[in-house]
Amino acid sequence: VLLVESGGGFVQAGGSLRLSCVVSGRSFASFAMGWFRQAPGQEREFVAATNWNGVSTDYSPLVQGRFTISRDNAKSTLYLQINSLKSEDTAVYYCAAAEAPSNIYYTSTLDDYDYWGQGTQVTVSS
Repeated sequence: VLLVESGGGFVQAGGSLRLSCVVSGRSFASFAMGWFRQAPGQEREFVAATNWNGVSTDYSPLVQGRFTISRDNAKSTLYLQINSLKSEDTAVYYCAAAEAPSNIYYTSTLDDYDYWGQGTQVTVSS
C-alpha cells in the first residue's frame, strides 16, 4: 500500500491550504484514514480521522473548527482542508491508513494505523 501526500507549502498566518493523500495498492474504501503532524523536536500528534465513507469524523481540539477532513473513494484520495492557519500549525503532515474492522471504525491512536505516507511540509509565517 502506497500513500502519497501533496499540497503542503509556505503560507502566511490566516491563510489556507488543502492537503491531499492518494492511496494505491489496496481498496481505499477498506481503510479508515487519518492525518497526523509532527513539528521539529516534538512527537507525532493526531490531527483528524474519518471512517471508510467520510461520514464519521474526529478532530484534535487544537484544530477543531479550522480543519476539515474528507475523502473521495472514487479517486482513492483523502483531503485535509486547513483554514485560519497559525504559526503553531507548522509541521510535517502525514496521512495514514488503518485496516477498518467495521464501517463505523475510525481512530485517533497513532499505533492503530498500518500504513503511512512520507509527509508534506506546512510552514506558516506569522
